[in-house]
Amino acid sequence: MFTAQQTPTSKSNIYATAALPRAAVAGSSLTRITQVKVNRRGSVMAVISGGDNKTVEAPKVVETSEKYNGSLPSSSSGGGLVDVRAVITIRKKMKEKIAEKLDEHWESFINGIGQGILIQLISQDLDPVTKSGKIVESSVRGWLPTPSSHPYIVEYAANFRVPNDFGRPGAVLITNFHGREFHLMEIVIHGFKDGPVFFPANTWIHSRKDNPESRIIFSNQAYLPSQTPAGIKDLRREDLLSIQGNGKGERKPHDRIYDYAPYNDLGNPDKSEDLVRPVLGDEERPYPRRCRTGRPPTKSDPFSERRIEKPHPVYVPRDETFEEIKQNTFSAGRLKALLHNLIPSIASALSSSDIPFACFSDIDKLYNDGVVLKDEECKEAVENQSVIDKLKRIVTSGQRLLKYEIPAIIRRDRFAWLRDNEFARQTLAGVNPVNIELLREFPILSKLDPTVYGPLESEITKELIEQELHGMSLEEAIENKRLFILDYHDLLLPFIEKMNSLPGRKAYASRTIFFYTPTGFLRPIVIELSLPPIPSSSNKRIYTHGHDATTHWIWKLAKAHVCSNDAGIHQLVNHWLRTHACMEPYILATHRQLSSMHPVYKLLHPHMRYTLEINALARQSLINGGGIIEACFSPGKYSMEISSAAYKSMWRFDMEALPADLLRRGMAVEDPTMPCGVKLVIEDYPYASDGLLIWSAIEELVESYVAYYFSGPNSVTSDTELQAWWKEIKDKGHYDKRGESWWPKLNTAEDLSSILTTMIWIASGQHAAINFGQYPFGGYVPNRPTLMRKLIPQEGNEYEKLIHNPQYTFLSSLPTQLQATKVMAVQDTLSTHSADKEYLNVLHHLQSHLISDHEVAEMFKKFGAKLEELEKTINGRNKDARLKNRNGAGVPPYELLLPSSGPGVTGRGIPNSISI
Repeated sequence: MFTAQQTPTSKSNIYATAALPRAAVAGSSLTRITQVKVNRRGSVMAVISGGDNKTVEAPKVVETSEKYNGSLPSSSSGGGLVDVRAVITIRKKMKEKIAEKLDEHWESFINGIGQGILIQLISQDLDPVTKSGKIVESSVRGWLPTPSSHPYIVEYAANFRVPNDFGRPGAVLITNFHGREFHLMEIVIHGFKDGPVFFPANTWIHSRKDNPESRIIFSNQAYLPSQTPAGIKDLRREDLLSIQGNGKGERKPHDRIYDYAPYNDLGNPDKSEDLVRPVLGDEERPYPRRCRTGRPPTKSDPFSERRIEKPHPVYVPRDETFEEIKQNTFSAGRLKALLHNLIPSIASALSSSDIPFACFSDIDKLYNDGVVLKDEECKEAVENQSVIDKLKRIVTSGQRLLKYEIPAIIRRDRFAWLRDNEFARQTLAGVNPVNIELLREFPILSKLDPTVYGPLESEITKELIEQELHGMSLEEAIENKRLFILDYHDLLLPFIEKMNSLPGRKAYASRTIFFYTPTGFLRPIVIELSLPPIPSSSNKRIYTHGHDATTHWIWKLAKAHVCSNDAGIHQLVNHWLRTHACMEPYILATHRQLSSMHPVYKLLHPHMRYTLEINALARQSLINGGGIIEACFSPGKYSMEISSAAYKSMWRFDMEALPADLLRRGMAVEDPTMPCGVKLVIEDYPYASDGLLIWSAIEELVESYVAYYFSGPNSVTSDTELQAWWKEIKDKGHYDKRGESWWPKLNTAEDLSSILTTMIWIASGQHAAINFGQYPFGGYVPNRPTLMRKLIPQEGNEYEKLIHNPQYTFLSSLPTQLQATKVMAVQDTLSTHSADKEYLNVLHHLQSHLISDHEVAEMFKKFGAKLEELEKTINGRNKDARLKNRNGAGVPPYELLLPSSGPGVTGRGIPNSISI
């Protein structure tokens, strides 16, 4: 590895010792150590530059005793020296404690005497003596950095005298001699004849006391492994090795090690038997791998990892942690959730136990009247004014009034949720529009073991369906693609008995049949709710909407049970598993196997931001044993086992592409004349129709990008990093699926384009579509209850209660006030865009810093322009009166796949990455 050492200072001289790159000799770790004598009044002085057109020149002080004026050239000096300047941009903390401010002043002093930061420029050309890249070095100097136009960004500078034959720098080694880390944004080298050389960083530079190795930063020029300039080839390999680690030991906060581990940190067996949870990631319970932390095992279970509880952070590689703006937003969201949890606590104080909503007006009060909290009950929130500002508030003497924002689903029409057509519309334009399927065969058959789960055949009969088809036969309806199904039977039935044994939880395995009418409306016609079979019965119950009052209320309860199942599958399978959990191995493999110089790394980089950190926080607070998901969703402590069962039976990488998923579900048919090669079965399917626009734009960008870099006939198969990357995703990241035959091959540019388009779609459009509508749709509990507490009454005392007070029966089946307000707060947090969110429509701005190639920059500009046009198209669709699923009286427009958004709960916007 590459290290730099600092020696004590004297009055007149500073001595820096730097380790140069490896020689070509195999097995040699260091070539030679060269001592550099730098005079305090040498040429290394602070110079601030915003670019070549506007610079502040440093005085050139040359002393006769200093031949190279403070910088160390390589052994081949050519025949002259050129002055070049490195401008180092550093981001400071937005909020600093007094001790941190004192540290900052001390660091400025250390930088002023050249003892703080050492910069080494590595040429792309080989040094004929060392057989490594040519090298010059200098220390950052300047008593005070010059601030930029941004208040938290400062610039330092270092001057070099470089031999004429040095060549163009391809890498920078940076060594931090300060006692704490700093955040390096970029380094720009001015003075070379071909113009400035940019080294994008956006990385934390560790202190040498934490890690003696110097950090390697490469320029924004992309290279395939075979194209890497000779002078930086060794550095490319060394940088990857430093990231991979050795799979041993507990990770430290300053580490940037990416490695794999199973989900063995969800339970806490040392604390309580109730918090024992199985390990996910074996043959019985397969699961994608997460980022390894290396924490020791629990005392009770050697296969489970010891947990880290709040407020202590779970390890993720240092550059994956939230930046300060994001930290503030997420912390505010968590604090807001805490505040909201106090609301039902006060209401519950009137009762000996947590209470249900007594009437619908109790729910309305959360938005209309709010709840008065005494100052001592929200003392913690007062310290974080951003939380209070987010909430509508009225401050009185010693009190604060807190309210929830009115969710979009009832903002335009408070009774929309009651209607069958709205229930159906949300399967196409709601927060979970990815489970509805075409009904292609009848009778409906289960794939479960009949000796355990009863008869395979559903009790939904042909006669029952045909009653709702207005004269159309079942065969005709199937042939004309008029029947659709939402089928959670096989996934949930193996867990129903265990789920229903939990206190306050009652659930069914559900199937719902929809009819797409000739007038273009989708409506539910039959619901089947199943319990585990008993000797005398298959325990399947059939419900239709009916017309009398009793049937009407029972039908509403049946729909609520379907919505509860849908909410659980959405959260545990479509949201957490298929986006968050499955994306994590792609990110780990990208960092471990692709150099930051690799064009595929550069393409994927914006789509990996914050995902590891948000996943770590989820393991700590959301999906863990006793966490929010278990507390608020029907499966309870079996939530993650259901997620694992879905991964085992349903997940396939090749089916995660949007067109492939639509074809698999029968929601589209192949049509080579249409964009993306598919035609929707239901044209007014907002998620799919808008999603295909976004997919097509991503696909076009990726195909042109891949064709640019992989133009040779064997360029994909001969790329050693790329092949190792794909192999590791399959064999390590998705270890439990490693032998599946459906994994795509990676032999051609077309193969690569397909794989990358799928990954980028999952991180951007797919996650946006199923995440940012959580509060707009779920913020009104009756529309989308996350759990049900009672089965539908059939006889006896509970049935009599239904007859006499159906409203009470319905509301007492929903989550309690405490459960409801808790999940509303979580959904609000998950639906919130932070102020530093980076969106798909500005991807070209981000990539302009990562890649220097003009032709590639034009590809991204074209992509940005395409998304602007798509946004206009989507807005136009939302105004089209023919599209009833996104337009009409009280119907909210479908905006979840609009590329742009501002901060907050907006119900729109496609971030580049999974960051919440």
